[in-house]
Parts: sequence; C-alpha cells; structure tokens
Amino acid sequence: MALDRRDIERYQRHLSLAGFGPAAQERLKAGSVLVIGAGGLGCPALLYLAAAGVGRISVVDPDSVDVSNLQRQVLYTGADTGANKAEAAARRLRALNPLIQVDAHPVRFERSNALGLVRSCDLVLDGSDNFPTRYLVNDACVIAGRPFVYGAIQGFEGQVSVFNLNGGPTYRCLFPEPPEPGTVPNCAEAGVLGAVTGMIGTAQACEAIKVLSGVGEPLSGRLLVWNALTMEACTVALRPDPAQRRITELPPEGYGETCVAEAVSDEIDAKGLRSLLGGGGPLQLLDVREEWEREMASIDPSVHIPLGRLETLPLSGLAPLDPSVPTVAYCAAGVRSLRAVGILRRHGFRSALSLRGGMRDWSR
Repeated sequence: MALDRRDIERYQRHLSLAGFGPAAQERLKAGSVLVIGAGGLGCPALLYLAAAGVGRISVVDPDSVDVSNLQRQVLYTGADTGANKAEAAARRLRALNPLIQVDAHPVRFERSNALGLVRSCDLVLDGSDNFPTRYLVNDACVIAGRPFVYGAIQGFEGQVSVFNLNGGPTYRCLFPEPPEPGTVPNCAEAGVLGAVTGMIGTAQACEAIKVLSGVGEPLSGRLLVWNALTMEACTVALRPDPAQRRITELPPEGYGETCVAEAVSDEIDAKGLRSLLGGGGPLQLLDVREEWEREMASIDPSVHIPLGRLETLPLSGLAPLDPSVPTVAYCAAGVRSLRAVGILRRHGFRSALSLRGGMRDWSR
C-alpha cells in the first residue's frame, strides 16, 4: 500500500531508518492486528502499534476501566473510569494517529467469536491475563493460520514470544496443558509492577511490527524471559511439536481456568459464610491479606495474620485463634486463604474453611 504525503511526514523516522525504510512502512500500512485485552500489556502495545502506523487495529475487551487499572494501563485517565476499555482505547488511538483505522469490540473473546475475529486480521497480539483465553487464542490461530505475539507477566518478571509463525512452535509446545487449579495466582493476588507490563507490552508491539514489516528476526522458536529486579534477560529455545499443530476445533469454554480454583470441600461461599455468621454459633475469622488490603475493607471481627507470617508461626503464635472453634480464612480472591487452610489443619484446626472468591465475592 503506497504511502501518501501525510504518511511520509508522520513516519519519516522510520523511512530514514537503515534496514526499515519505505517498503517496510508500506507493509505496516497494509497490515492489521487483533489485540486481545486492552489492559496492562495491551495498553503500551496499542500505543506503539498505532504510532507506528499499522493500518488497522482491532481491540477486544469487555471490561470497564477501574481506578486500580491506572497504575499500569497507560492508555486511560481518571476520566475514563467506568468506560469500556476497548472503546476508550479506540478513542485515544484515533486521536493519536488519525491515519489508521481502529475498531473497538467491547465483547469477551470466546469460542463463538474467536475464529471470526482472528481471521479478520493478519496477526494477533495476546494481552490477556488468564489461561482459558491464551489457549483459545492459540487454537484459533492454529486453525486460522495466523501468528500471534504472546506476552505474560507476574510480579517483577515477564515473558515474550511469537507463536505459530511459519511452522514455528505454538503456545501448546511451551505449555501443552494448563497448570493445576489454584497453583498460579492472578495479578490481583500476586501483584505486578506497572512498569513491567509496559516493558513486556512494548516488546510485544516490537515483535508485531517486525512480523508485519518483514524486518529483523522475530522471537519464533525462542522465549524471552526478563527480570525487572536484576535487569537481566535470557532467551530459551523452543522446539515445535507437530502434535500441537493438529488442532481441528476450539477448546471448550472455561478450558484451562486456573485463576480461581474450582469449588472444593475446603471452601465456603459468601452466602454460606453469611449464614454461619447469622446463626449465632461459634465461629472465628482469619484475614490472611496484607495490612494495606485490610485497611480498604475487612470482615469484622477477624484475626489478622498475613499468609507470609502464618507460614512461619508455631501453634503458640496463632493466639487468639482456638483450634477447636470452626475457622474461616479469607483473602482477596480465595487463593491465599486456601493455602492458609492447609497450614491451619497441620496445626490441628479440623474445621477450617476458605472463603471462596475472598473479599471480591463477599463485597458483591
């Protein structure tokens, strides 16, 4: 797609870049990217894709902007709170670069629309934060024959790769099956340094630009792992597994859901806890969150022992908790409290339960 005068004025730094030049910029202008998730990874990726001149960008995200997003989701301001992320992102990107087309899809990326959305673009950039979406993205890209740029973060570390490019490895070559339920905390539980999402999202944008423009060597067959605390990065070689390319249908809805563990006998839901609290029987509550979380909201009266300290305390250190009294542990989303239940039972708390969904579900 030929460049016009406006393109030449806007992208002149690309045009004068040795090894890039007009031909690569023309390929960017003719290209299209589907960005799934306009959150911590999607926001910086979208900014640089739009600024670089990718001809058409489609943004998929059903969520609304929350104040807690603003620590890392740099597309938004406080004025966007409550607005749909895909639509707010599209408005910002159109203002940033009026020469490109930006389509907002304020919907969930799911089995019913995955193939249609993936086939509508040349490349997919996955900015999701959960395993069901990642496996769905992978399988849809394999079926549709589209490459996708993968990114993931946890705490101070991030990963980037390019999957399904020219016969290269897929996401399932790296992770054939999802981890066991409850073993991987989400970012609400584990936390994340905002700048890490910026680094990884920007790296994803760089990989997408390389694939679309035909410049450089994309991270196909390699996984980049970067640590913010040490500022060290390493690249791990990946081998394609032919068996992981023989995908003919999409995974069922909910496949790979591990952010919140399935209901188990060690859990009680918010309705059940309210019933216990209203029943008048003996009951004690244990809050295993951090102090700053407790200052925001708590279920009172409750004993406060952060999980990190609970793991090191002897039985004598658990006072005023009584092992003979039914105990319900709670946290933000129900992951840490499940671990706390295991610790309590080792100390003789036979009637210990975890609040499923934590304060998130309790507040609802």
